[in-house]
Amino acid sequence: MEGRTARSRDRDRGTRALRRALGVLALTGACLTAAPLTAVATAAPGADSSGSAGASGSGDFGLSASTECVFGGDVIKSTPWSLQRLLLDQLWAQATGKGVKVAVIDTGVDRKNAQLAPAVAAGGKSYVGGAATQDLEGHGTRVAGIIAARPLKGTGFVGIAPGAEITSYRYTGGQDKQGNSRTMSQAIRAAVGAGADVINISSDTADKEDNGELRAAVAFAVAKGALIVAAAGNDGANAKSAKTYPASYDGVLAVAASDRNDERAFFSQTGDFVDVAAPGVGMVSTVPSGGQCTADGTSFAAPYVAGVAALLKQKYPDWKASQIATRIEETAQRPGRGPNRYIGWGVVDPLAALSDTSTPGTSPRPDPPATAGSGGIVPMAVTMGESEAERERRIATYVLGTGLALTLVIAGSGVAVRDWRNRRTTAPGRTQR
Repeated sequence: MEGRTARSRDRDRGTRALRRALGVLALTGACLTAAPLTAVATAAPGADSSGSAGASGSGDFGLSASTECVFGGDVIKSTPWSLQRLLLDQLWAQATGKGVKVAVIDTGVDRKNAQLAPAVAAGGKSYVGGAATQDLEGHGTRVAGIIAARPLKGTGFVGIAPGAEITSYRYTGGQDKQGNSRTMSQAIRAAVGAGADVINISSDTADKEDNGELRAAVAFAVAKGALIVAAAGNDGANAKSAKTYPASYDGVLAVAASDRNDERAFFSQTGDFVDVAAPGVGMVSTVPSGGQCTADGTSFAAPYVAGVAALLKQKYPDWKASQIATRIEETAQRPGRGPNRYIGWGVVDPLAALSDTSTPGTSPRPDPPATAGSGGIVPMAVTMGESEAERERRIATYVLGTGLALTLVIAGSGVAVRDWRNRRTTAPGRTQR
């Protein structure tokens, strides 16, 4: 009787220990599932009229890799994530953008940065006083670097088209005078007159308003064969569709921002006018007086696409602007057959765009549907990467499952060992103590 009571108490203690362990583990798993596994940065970038998410805004969007920018500071040694995914040697074996003229209509492009000095051509114009190569805000210098920054020892950052030629048209960012849709319109016409092949505009109009003068300038550029690449804007945190200008005008390649998972960056403006998306979070680029900084925004997604356009223009100099845009759209990575209002035709794939040897049309077409029973292998549709929250829940589930299995094994082993010991002590011929 005494032996049976001792064994019963042992089993009860083992059962209670097992229950406590399972309860703690379940609570831990719930916390892991509900809470992010990594801390979110607390930078406060807000959308501004230039199409970039900068630290001057009032909204706390929690974007990572946003740093305080120091003009004339140090370079960033590592290779940015937006370039790590590219096989640059294979890309540049086909084209570097050499001989292609890219107009940057922005706050100016500072030539004192070592990565831009060889890239910025003479000419250009300032409409707000000073020189076209003066940049008080740093915005235009960042944009130009993403397009055509030359390689520099000590940093992994380089432009998408390091052979392209940059011409600066400073339509805003003056010390005593700011630009508007009129100075932007004048800059567009001047860039076309100077023979620009690609025009990058990382800005939109105030309050997303259409403007007749700007619309006419864009139509003039399109008619003359220039490809305008424009930022879609950063007011998309509420995911409501809204047109921005000049991105919404006919013939303009409108660019949204994507993140590391090839999903729309939550601040990126949505709408049916969006044509493609490109990396726009944690974008490393050049700043005035030397050095580099990181920034977020569709402002820095647009020049990524403008750089790809420059590569295509060098490789296929006889292609129309609409054919270059079509090639970029049709080779972009997307979850469906056609476009959507979040990332347009998909996230740009520079190597795919350069490697496709077919001749594109003047407007993109959806992927053909898979034919049932064709007998061939049907390629799996490209899917967007899992979100950060989904990845955290998946990892938490793995942790919970593994911990539960280990707990059951340990608890079960303990009970088995106690039972074995109790049986030995109560076996015939043994004396209980």
